[in-house]
Amino acid sequence: MTKAIRERPRTLTFHAVGSRADEPWSREEVLGAALAEGMRFAPGNGWSYSNIGYMFVRELIEEIAANSLGQVISDMISEPLGLAGVEFWDTLEQSASLHWETAKGYDPGWVYHGCLIGTTSDAARLLHGLFQGELLQSETLRDMLDRHPVGGSISGRPWSECGYGCGLMSGSMGNVGRAIGHSGGGPFSVNAVYHFPDLAEPMTVACFTDGTDEGVAENAAVKIAQRE
Repeated sequence: MTKAIRERPRTLTFHAVGSRADEPWSREEVLGAALAEGMRFAPGNGWSYSNIGYMFVRELIEEIAANSLGQVISDMISEPLGLAGVEFWDTLEQSASLHWETAKGYDPGWVYHGCLIGTTSDAARLLHGLFQGELLQSETLRDMLDRHPVGGSISGRPWSECGYGCGLMSGSMGNVGRAIGHSGGGPFSVNAVYHFPDLAEPMTVACFTDGTDEGVAENAAVKIAQRE
């Protein structure tokens, strides 16, 4: 296994092999490839977004709950919020049923921390439920919103200020004020799901589209929030 990791070209990135429908790397391979690069900074002296960090969180949840992450999400999130269309995505058969044609051969095993599939309404309902206090106690939600600022405006995207909380992107988007949620992208689509708490009537918007530019989905979410 170690030999295989060493022979992988460093230019052959995780996203490149994932998007061309290769078989997912094993847990040991992905950790070996990441750890071979060394630490970006000493513990406590920096901040960086980490999908591998979320993989560790998944493993911890499954260990404590003695159940799969998919079942935990179903029991603690999907059922309480009435998200009947949400599924934990872990098979190629599910990939074949997705809206995006280019997703049909994608192996969800590349998403080591786990992934959900559902509708835009499901996505908006889930995030709105979080801010309505339907999922977490108030103190836990405050901790989740504790933000680490990472910068100002981003070209082609609506952010005037941006940062990260615990699993949430958080900042400001022009005249709609604060925006808290997440943007995401894969080999076949991008999305933006945001709660806008500063509007006269706070709302949550979810936008999905094809391509690779998260700014397209984010700008669409802002336009919807402005119109409403």
